[in-house]
Parts: sequence; structure tokens; C-alpha cells
Amino acid sequence: MSKWVCTVCGYIYDPTVGDPDRSIAPGTAFEAVPQDWVCPDCGVGKDAFEEA
Repeated sequence: MSKWVCTVCGYIYDPTVGDPDRSIAPGTAFEAVPQDWVCPDCGVGKDAFEEA
């Protein structure tokens, strides 16, 4: 599974970690993250991320 980086603030979504604060379990691929998920650091949507 690839990591994804926010093009606005540089936050890295690591699928091995997920986003437990937003109920995204470890092992969740970025493609499986809900469309309404936003960057935990700056609040932009998934469309602002690119594969790292």
C-alpha cells in the first residue's frame, strides 16, 4: 500500500497507521478511505492528495 501526501501542507497518510482519530483503521488503503475524509492537519479533501 502506498503512502499519500497532502499537496497543501505535506501531511502523509500512511495506510499502515490509518487515521484512528477519525475512525480510519490501520491497514486501510487510501482508496478505501471515505470520500468525505479530510486532511487532519489542514482540512482539504482527498482530491488534494497525491501518491508519494
